[in-house]
Amino acid sequence: MSEGEASVTPIEDGNVRGFLHRPTRADGRGLVLTHGAGGNCRAPLLSACADAFAAAGVTVLRCDLAFRQKRGSGPPHPAGAAADRAGLRDAVAWLCERVTGPIVLGGHSYGGRQATMLAAEQPDVAPALLLLSYPLHPPDKPEQRRTAHFPNLRTRAVFVSGDKDPFGTLDDLQDAIAAIPAPTQLIGVVGAGHDLKRGRIDFAPPIAALRET
Repeated sequence: MSEGEASVTPIEDGNVRGFLHRPTRADGRGLVLTHGAGGNCRAPLLSACADAFAAAGVTVLRCDLAFRQKRGSGPPHPAGAAADRAGLRDAVAWLCERVTGPIVLGGHSYGGRQATMLAAEQPDVAPALLLLSYPLHPPDKPEQRRTAHFPNLRTRAVFVSGDKDPFGTLDDLQDAIAAIPAPTQLIGVVGAGHDLKRGRIDFAPPIAALRET
């Protein structure tokens, strides 16, 4: 491998399933990254994010949540959310045995929401969060905010969201994260919706924001 490249290895170890990105020159930091309600850890967004962080020296585990390990398609059930959070906690513990530095916990949409809920319940699970397209509310239902746990979230969080996301405008998201009693940063992606496919996504800002974790 040349400098900046990473080896990518399939992982299936107990209830941890996904892919491990090992940088050529790892700096000791780690990132656990998971998917949204309709996807899995093979999602192009997660692959691109993992590649970018690995190129910066971060060892990345992109993993499937518990509900996706049970069935290949379909959304998660609310009754299984606790198991999804437990799976994220186990993924952090798994990666902790393979890196020497701090581990950031992150996810896209539903995965990011579960990461925030886990951090609110267990503040020591990770020193920082990376949240891609946090689902602030269901589309067309802005009154149904998914933020009841924000006042209990004392973990530094970096939010990355598109300015055309139907799950929450940038202004509404900025207003909501003001309730988090920890440092936060919101990075907007021009032209992108909830899947962050459209618009130009630059992972350099979140990498820089989390570099000192």
